[in-house]
Amino acid sequence: MEYVYAALTLNESGAEINEENITAVLEAAGVDVEESRVKALVAALEDVDIDEAVETAAAAPAPAAGGDAGAVEAADEEAEAEEEADEADEAEEAGDDDEDEEASGEGLGNLFG
Repeated sequence: MEYVYAALTLNESGAEINEENITAVLEAAGVDVEESRVKALVAALEDVDIDEAVETAAAAPAPAAGGDAGAVEAADEEAEAEEEADEADEAEEAGDDDEDEEASGEGLGNLFG
């Protein structure tokens, strides 16, 4: 994300978006710069009008508040239901083991007493 911010900073200041300038901004920010990422960003932004892209993004309608909250809540409920089912399965398996042990214990008790 720092790489995109560097490009936006350069665009806002009117500086050319090139490998040297992006690297300089990132190094000034203390980022460990990866040349391959810088090259990829410069290549990706070659034919992009950043001002137009920012305006388009700003003009796009924002998602309705709580629109994603329902999906998140449903996912949480589903995860909780799965966890409860897993716990029930584990308890049932443990119960089967206890019943087996009790049944075998009764037989031994009858033998000795």
